[in-house]
Amino acid sequence: MNHSAADERVVERLVPAWLEEAARHDARAAEEAREAWRRGSLSADAARELADWVTARVTDTGFNEDEGPAPGGPLRISVADKTAVHRWLAAQGYDV
Repeated sequence: MNHSAADERVVERLVPAWLEEAARHDARAAEEAREAWRRGSLSADAARELADWVTARVTDTGFNEDEGPAPGGPLRISVADKTAVHRWLAAQGYDV
């Protein structure tokens, strides 16, 4: 599956937020993922975590405040953003 330059830009915008949030939960794993990202690759586990994170953080939905992520978060993540991240991961050879 091919990805576009637009997909790449979405990934570059979202990965720092994912890593920041991940560091609050597991600093060691987040640092390992950050170093792998700097080298240009992610482990299979980190790729799955990123895919799951972006799916869970979609804010441009029909959810109300009791049903989904708060739209006032640090960044907006649309369904199209989620799709772009998944497409990018698949193009890198990750099974997501």
